[in-house]
Amino acid sequence: MNKPFLFICFLFVCAYSYSQQLIVSDTLTRAATINSTTNGNEIIFTPETPPLNQIAGAPKAFYTHYWEFGDGHYSTEEKPKHVYKNKGEYEVKLWATNNYDTGKPPTTRPKKMAINSITTDYEDLAIMDEDFTIKRNREPVPEEEIVAIMSYKNIKDYVTNGKIYLFYNELKYKANNFELIETRTHHNEKNSLTDHFAYTKRIDDEGTYLASINNDLIKSSIVLQDSTEKTNLPLTIAESQAYYKDWSLLEFNDMQPNEERHIFFSLKTTPEMVKDTSAIISVRGIYIPDNNYDNHKVKDMEMEIVTSHDPNKMSSNGTFMNYRVVRFKTLKYKIKFQNNGEGPARTIRLETDIPDMLDKSTLKVMDMYPKCDICPKRDVLYSCLDTTFTDTQAIFTFKNIYLPGSEQKNVKEYDSTKGFVKYSIKFAKDFHKKKTKSRTAIIFDKNDPILTNYSTTRFLPGISIGAKVGYNSFNSLKNSESYFFGATLSPFKSYRWYWQVELMNNFHNYDANTNVREEFIQEAQGFRFLQRTTTDASYENIDWDIPVLIRYNVNNYIGLGAGLQNTISLSEKQNQTIFIEQFEGQDPDAPVFNTMTNNTSETNSFTNLRTGLLFEATAGFARIGPSLGARYIMDFEDRFNYWQFYAIWKF
Repeated sequence: MNKPFLFICFLFVCAYSYSQQLIVSDTLTRAATINSTTNGNEIIFTPETPPLNQIAGAPKAFYTHYWEFGDGHYSTEEKPKHVYKNKGEYEVKLWATNNYDTGKPPTTRPKKMAINSITTDYEDLAIMDEDFTIKRNREPVPEEEIVAIMSYKNIKDYVTNGKIYLFYNELKYKANNFELIETRTHHNEKNSLTDHFAYTKRIDDEGTYLASINNDLIKSSIVLQDSTEKTNLPLTIAESQAYYKDWSLLEFNDMQPNEERHIFFSLKTTPEMVKDTSAIISVRGIYIPDNNYDNHKVKDMEMEIVTSHDPNKMSSNGTFMNYRVVRFKTLKYKIKFQNNGEGPARTIRLETDIPDMLDKSTLKVMDMYPKCDICPKRDVLYSCLDTTFTDTQAIFTFKNIYLPGSEQKNVKEYDSTKGFVKYSIKFAKDFHKKKTKSRTAIIFDKNDPILTNYSTTRFLPGISIGAKVGYNSFNSLKNSESYFFGATLSPFKSYRWYWQVELMNNFHNYDANTNVREEFIQEAQGFRFLQRTTTDASYENIDWDIPVLIRYNVNNYIGLGAGLQNTISLSEKQNQTIFIEQFEGQDPDAPVFNTMTNNTSETNSFTNLRTGLLFEATAGFARIGPSLGARYIMDFEDRFNYWQFYAIWKF
C-alpha cells in the first residue's frame, strides 16, 4: 500500500470525524427558522421551532412568538398573515420564546422578503385604543435580548411634529440592567443628541376665549386641555433623569391625524443584571405629541427579572431593603398567571403566602386583570375579585370571569390569556431582620394548583457602630488597674447570628510580685556577710485589643458571643527598683552596715503580641441600643486570663 493512498485515507477519516462533530454541534444549536408563503404582497409566515424540553412538574411547554415585518408593523400571532403596502425589500425578524422549557430561547436569522407586485389591497387598520403604549415581547433574562415596542398615535386634527423619550437603567441599581443595541424606526424618526429642550407653551395657559350663545366667556383652554395629560414637561424630564441613568431621544415629523406608528428598541440584558428573580425593574417612555406645547404622556413599563420564561410568577419590590428606614416602606407584590388550557377559566384562585413580618390588615389591591370590581360581602352574579385571609395566606379569587386559554380555538393573542393581581402591604409593628420568601398556588377552576417561584425579601446588612467602655479584672495581678474604651462594628440590628469587630484602647497599670533574694557574700579579705536584694517592678501599658467574634441574639434582650482576641502593646513602660541591704555577719536580724538603691525605666512600642479565646454574654437591648456585658478572655500562652465588664451602646 503506497503512501499517497494512506494519506488520502487519513484525510477522509479526519474530514468525516469533523463533519460528525459539526452535525452533533448543529443538533445542539437551538434555532428557529422563518418559513413563508408569498402571494404578491400578501405573505403568510410560519415558524419552524426546535422541540421543547419540558420543565418537570410545570404546565405544558409552549412557544410564544413576536414578529417584525420590516415595514413598521408587528404581530404576536404564531402564523401571521401580513399585507405590504408598497413594493420593495423588507427584513422580517422573529423572536420565539420558550415557556416552561429548560433551555434558552432559540435564535432566528432575519429573512429578506422581496415584494415585486401589489395583488392585494392594503388596509391600514387602527389597532391602538390609546395614543401611547409600551409593550415588550418577553420578560428580561440576564444575557438575553428583549424588544420594547413603543407605539404612538396622533389624536389631533392636524399634522404634528413631536418627540419620544425612552429612559432605562434605574439609578437605584449599581449595575446597568440593559444595553440599547438597536433602535428600529420606519417613519424617519431621528435621534436627537441634545440633552436640553426648548420651553414650549402650555395649552391650558393660552389665555384666549371662545364665543358662546350666552353672555359667559369660555376659556379655550378648558376645551383643549386633555386632563389625562401632564403639562409640566421640565419637571417630568428632571424627575426621569434623577431616576434613570440612560435615555434615548427621538424626534418625529409630519404625523398625520389618526396615524399610528411603532418604534422598536432592542435591549440586551447585561450579565450584571440583578440576579434576584423576584426583582422588579422598569423603563419609562415620554410622548410629546406636539412640539408647540408642553402637554405629554408618561408610561412606565414594569418587568420582572426571570431565569426562565414562566408566565406564572410572583415578584416584589422588596428584593433588597434598608432596615433602618423599612418601617416606613410599603411593599408591593405582583402575581402573574396565564391560562394554558383548551378552554376559558371562569374562576381563578390565588393562594398567596403572607410572611409573619407583614400586617395582613394593611393589604390593598392596587390593580388586577381581568379588570373587575372588588366583591362585596354578599354573593353577586357579576365579575369581581374577592380577598379572604387565613393565618398564613391571602386568597384572591376571581369570580364569574372569562379568561381565554392559550390552547383555545381561535385565540390568537396570547396576552389575552394572561392576568395578574398587584397589591401593597405594610410591615407589622414588631418584625425582625430576617429574609422571607413566599409563593402562590394558582388554581384555574377545579384544576390542580400551579406553584409560582418563591418571591423573597432581603435586607441590606447595614452598619451599626457601637461605643463601648469598661473595666478589666485581673485576679492574678497585684494592684491591677485596667480600663478601656473603643468602638464596635457589626451589621445593623441583626436577627440571630452576626459578626462583630472591635477596636479597644486599653490602659493597664499593675505591679509585678516582689522578688526577694538572699545570698552570702565572701570578700577576698575573708569577711563574710549576708546580702538581701529586693526587686520591685511596675508596668504602665497602653494596649490595643482587636476582638473578632460571632454573636447570637437569644431574643431582644439577651446576647451571647465567642471569638478570638488579639492584643498588642502599643506602649509598654516598665519601672524597676532594686534595693540591696548588707547585714553584719550572717543573721538578717543583725545591723545593716550598707544599703543601695537602683531605679531603672524602660519603654517599648508595639510589642507583646498575644492571642486568646473570649466568651461573653450581654443583657439589655441586644440588637440596638444600650446593654451591659461580661466577657472572659483566656490567653493561649501566658495563662493571662481575666474578666472584662463593660457597657455598650449600638447605633
